[in-house]
Amino acid sequence: MTEENNTKTMTIIVTKGSLDWAYPPLILGTTAAAMGVDVTLFFTFYGLEILKKKLDLQITALGNAAMKMPLGGMHLTMPNIVNMIPGVDAGATAMMKNLIAKKGVASIEDLREAAIESDIKMIACQMTLDLFEYSKDDLIDGVEIGGAATYMEKALKSDINLFI
Repeated sequence: MTEENNTKTMTIIVTKGSLDWAYPPLILGTTAAAMGVDVTLFFTFYGLEILKKKLDLQITALGNAAMKMPLGGMHLTMPNIVNMIPGVDAGATAMMKNLIAKKGVASIEDLREAAIESDIKMIACQMTLDLFEYSKDDLIDGVEIGGAATYMEKALKSDINLFI
């Protein structure tokens, strides 16, 4: 708990920027914020993709043995060898986006907007911006730029720290 009041705090390090990995930090963050938790998300490496103005998040089944898509009343697993075929990731992404829409799951854009409206602090890693040659102009409005020390300052005082 913070020393000033009894508000719970949570930080999440966001390291992955694929469509399927964008959901956990945004869902957990917005849910916690709705429960009155003060939330900070620190986006580093590929997680930075989630903050870009122009989202083009993809998924891949490569190396994800748990990925099973509902099809024709069954759940089909895609063998890793299939991922060598050009266009498979685009097809898998289209299938996932269709499933998300069909099931009424919020889009990543909607979840980002909910995070902003919930006053979730979103920090983009300065080192990652420099490394991948991005600028703050590439990111959505309201994002703070900071480094590991910025994250650690929050994390050291937080009740909950997650790494996704």
